[in-house]
Amino acid sequence: FLSAADILPYSIRVLFESSIRNCDGFLVKETDAMNILDWKTKQNDVEVPFCPARVVLQDFTGIPAMVDFAAMREAVRNAGGDPVKVNPACPTDLTVDHSLQIDFILKNQEMEFGRNRERLQFFKWSSKVFKNTSIIPPETGMAHQVNLEYLSRVVFDVKDFLYPDSVVGTDSHTTMVNGLGILGWGVGGIETEAVMLGMPVTLTLPEVVGCELTGTASPLATSIDIVLGITKHLRQAEVAGKFVEFFGSGVSQLSVADRTTIANMCPEYGAMLSFFPVDNVTLKHLKHTGFDEAKLEVMEAYLKAVKLFRNDESSSREPEYSQVVQISLSSIIPHVSGPKRSQDRVAVNNMKSDFQTWFQIAAEKQNDIVPVQYEGNQYELSHGCVVIAAVISCTNNCNPSVMLAAGLLAKKAVEAGLEVKPYIRTSLSPGSGMVTHYLSSSGVLPYLSKLGFEVVGYGCSTCVGNTAPLPEAIRNAIKQGDIIACGVLSGTKNFEGRLCDCVRANYLASPPLVVAYAIAGTVRIDFETEPLGTGVNGRSIYLRDIWPTRKELHTVEEECVISSMFKELKEKMEKGNKRWNSLEAPESPLFPWDLKSTYIRCPSFFDKLVISPQPIENAHVLLYLGDSVTTDHISPAGSIARSSAAAKYLTNKGLTPREFNSYGARRGNDAVMTRGTFANIKLLNKFIGKPAPKTIHFPSGQTLDVFEAAELYQKEGIPVIILAGKKYGLGSSRDWAAKGPFLLGVKAVLAESYEKVHKSQLIGIGIAPLQFLPGENPNTLGLTGREQFSILFPPELSPKMTLDIKTSTGKVFSVFALFDNDVEITLYKNGGSLNFVARRFL
Repeated sequence: FLSAADILPYSIRVLFESSIRNCDGFLVKETDAMNILDWKTKQNDVEVPFCPARVVLQDFTGIPAMVDFAAMREAVRNAGGDPVKVNPACPTDLTVDHSLQIDFILKNQEMEFGRNRERLQFFKWSSKVFKNTSIIPPETGMAHQVNLEYLSRVVFDVKDFLYPDSVVGTDSHTTMVNGLGILGWGVGGIETEAVMLGMPVTLTLPEVVGCELTGTASPLATSIDIVLGITKHLRQAEVAGKFVEFFGSGVSQLSVADRTTIANMCPEYGAMLSFFPVDNVTLKHLKHTGFDEAKLEVMEAYLKAVKLFRNDESSSREPEYSQVVQISLSSIIPHVSGPKRSQDRVAVNNMKSDFQTWFQIAAEKQNDIVPVQYEGNQYELSHGCVVIAAVISCTNNCNPSVMLAAGLLAKKAVEAGLEVKPYIRTSLSPGSGMVTHYLSSSGVLPYLSKLGFEVVGYGCSTCVGNTAPLPEAIRNAIKQGDIIACGVLSGTKNFEGRLCDCVRANYLASPPLVVAYAIAGTVRIDFETEPLGTGVNGRSIYLRDIWPTRKELHTVEEECVISSMFKELKEKMEKGNKRWNSLEAPESPLFPWDLKSTYIRCPSFFDKLVISPQPIENAHVLLYLGDSVTTDHISPAGSIARSSAAAKYLTNKGLTPREFNSYGARRGNDAVMTRGTFANIKLLNKFIGKPAPKTIHFPSGQTLDVFEAAELYQKEGIPVIILAGKKYGLGSSRDWAAKGPFLLGVKAVLAESYEKVHKSQLIGIGIAPLQFLPGENPNTLGLTGREQFSILFPPELSPKMTLDIKTSTGKVFSVFALFDNDVEITLYKNGGSLNFVARRFL
């Protein structure tokens, strides 16, 4: 076995080890291990199970999972079973990090804690009653950061039995840990719940793209430039659904912080994961962060013995890959990404011309200026003006070099006399307390604060739409002058309208560039030839004057990022915090549901899931969508609009708009989440013809909110389906992107193609993912979406079979039923994985 495994990519070796260790002849068979060993010929041809060592959750996506577990206990009790048996079988860690809202009122952490008290009490109850579950309390750090700094083992040691650390999580950016040599990726909440209950993840044995890194990056190129450069190359290489594994001389030049930044971005270029095998750089990093030296010696010996350790020597044999992509680090120059998609890279020196290319502003309007009064001073807004500048958690804050670069740039800027205009929504949301610690100990935090980049809390913020509203005067000026305003953030998500509905251009940039653009006040600037502003003595200050050198960064990093900080943070997480420790929560095995609660509600999935697929007869089309519909369009995120169906529901419950909180905070309430499904203001429904969360209820001819139309259809007993174009379900994996449509009554989605993870989510909840045959779509078939559709499922389903669809106009056409294997068919026939898994306790 081991000689045959020598040519396997390191990531596949981890799958192979897991298949041997967990082989039970039922969930994991000997043939599965042999298929993985024969990866070179079996890739893309067979499905294999994988049993991860642990599960990591964050609260936005974790609370629905824990609520479902609580509901399973109710269902098992009601069916005569023992509810205490319902527990995670796989070690599960949940970090409370995503509920942060950037609002000056909520900078008071006591108020933030009180606002989320119901949710926190539910988490506290979960930590008491569920075995094998740990809850990382709020004010600690974001899930990905805590996963890196505290939860990651690299090698598990359970009673002197060693095996590789591996993880799946309910967030697509779980992939960050691959930079530490830990195999992990994000899956949907539905699949995660199955893993928590001891079932393996099933995946098609993937292709592995070897990414060879060579050369040395430019001194001005940050980790983010490298990330965005690799993103572009791998997007072009079409790595969607594949593993990416890095090798070559350039790899050893990247720190673990660089690697985790690159690995974290892989969902944006479509890869399933991006893996950096453990090497000497990894071991040095672990030693630097206070890892026990005796454990490090055991870890190194074990990984070398099972051939999971990458040798830096050029003479060592590299694994064989499905294909190899070569990237020279020396060719990478500073870039940003945007203004609408993360894969659209723009060289910083081309920003002015690219902005004009994207938005095609008429010549006579290019220099339009709208005067505005703010806090007693006169300002001018123009196309390209920056109104949001956020250094946020997620991708960059794991990397000390880029965060310190932002701080040192801020220090030099302040010393030079530069300022940020006060109307720009600036914020700093570190990934953990460790980041604040080294920014503070290096002396740069006061300078960031001086420019408006104050620490607002620890958790996902601007990137998930939790931005405080822009000042009313600024919003009005933008709308009055039809100004194309901009947001600049050091995150991963820049979909139009995500940060704010009046901000049309959003750019992803490195933390120091976020600070630089905030100082400039516009993205329409050439940093080489135009100054950021005027400093003391009236001198023009250029970016090159305040950009920190690599030597400066290295010196500060060595002095400030030391093992004691990691040790201090670990102690803090183990102790919890005063508010969390004093929080009272019930200890009963069944959760005492509060019928008045607007945060936590027992979901109705177990009431509505069916045992076998029913024919879909005379279904109306709820939505007729185009290409690249993302999970942001489908699943509610960010703030709750006052005119939305969810807002009406909360208002009827006696809440004021100030108390609405966010969709993410209310994911434990299916009534709110169902009303928020397809409520995105940028949803483009072809029935409506313009962006709006609306649709047509065809029996009455009314134009309604999507929820209201779906509710009418359900009252009338009429099933609904969704028509869509290519790449349906792009973006972050979210269980509510499947649960929401299910509760709206959607029985099937008919699209030209799907994002693989989302397709699995649909099957897991009981929605049939159907695909047009090659070359066909609604236009070629002459469909308007106003017809009614009937779909008959045969008694026996088979993988990738074709089904016939008949319309009310008499047209008949065939589609693929996208069931890839017998497991997916079994789940669909049993009403989805929630229903299937719950029966195991009876």
